[in-house]
Amino acid sequence: MATYTQIIYHIVFATKDREPVLSADRRRDLFAYMWGVLKKNECHLYRLNGVADHVHILTSLHPTVALADLVKDIKVASSTWIKEGKMFPGFSHWQDGYGAFTYSKDEKDALIEYIKNQEEHHRTETFADEYKRFLKEAGIEFDERHLE
Repeated sequence: MATYTQIIYHIVFATKDREPVLSADRRRDLFAYMWGVLKKNECHLYRLNGVADHVHILTSLHPTVALADLVKDIKVASSTWIKEGKMFPGFSHWQDGYGAFTYSKDEKDALIEYIKNQEEHHRTETFADEYKRFLKEAGIEFDERHLE
């Protein structure tokens, strides 16, 4: 029997210490590179965007790909790419951990728009506040000390 899945993940992770080092002029190159990592893992990308200190990825995973392995692959590969190409001065590495939230296909279009408008959105909400909101909306208990 074939394997069928319909799981949409919203993956979020930040630069080390949330340093605002992802300059706007090179972000598109970074996102294109990350898209390549997703394609290599046979994932379907719906939207990828971010701002100076964090990245949002909306994707579905191939059934043979574990979420933790995918995030590790994206972070390790992109970190190496950034450092070798000297893409973002001041970038040391990605912060440990990540957030991953599942959504229904009915929520996909609204999430695409949300991710598309990150620059505008973060004029009024910090990444820390946004991340806490995601955790609360998902019903995930968390310790504030681990979000610093």
